[in-house]
Amino acid sequence: MQPNSLLSDESTVTLVEKARGGDRASLEALLQRSLPELKRWAHGKLPPYARGSLDTGDVVQETALHVLRRLDHFEPQHVHSMQTYLRRAVINRIRDELRRIGRQPPPQELVDEPPSTALSALEMAIRGQEYNRYRTAIDGLNAKDRQLIVARIELQWSYEEVARMLGLPTPNAARVATLRALKKVTKAIGQPV
Repeated sequence: MQPNSLLSDESTVTLVEKARGGDRASLEALLQRSLPELKRWAHGKLPPYARGSLDTGDVVQETALHVLRRLDHFEPQHVHSMQTYLRRAVINRIRDELRRIGRQPPPQELVDEPPSTALSALEMAIRGQEYNRYRTAIDGLNAKDRQLIVARIELQWSYEEVARMLGLPTPNAARVATLRALKKVTKAIGQPV
């Protein structure tokens, strides 16, 4: 027998017996003899929807290697026993793969969505804690400073509006008074200005 020959002059039954005994050349001869015909036979047996996750050639090769590792369980009954056994194994492997695919949901395309602007639970908790510290600091101010902070920070009035509404002489006087009140709040909160 030539090592690179596609066909051995020995029968399949003889090659199986030798391969069981550990003869590597007989095992290779079985592969060379079985794979080409098995690949041709298996072509088209895999449904189109399963071809994305599995290649017929891979199924054949994987199955043949699995069968050849378990040759001690194979008993040849006739000339085509090996080919029949391999075909049955390929069909079983395809069925297993179809069952596996059937258990998985079909893939869905991811949709590009803008990132959420909603606050996470952690962000809400942090903001809640910050707001509580802010409210505590505001409550510790005198009435005039509290009015300045609420007008400028919460109501977002301009310095002109703060001066006019709170009776300060100029927008610059409103700015200076508001900054002093803010320093008191940030000091009470514990953060630098």
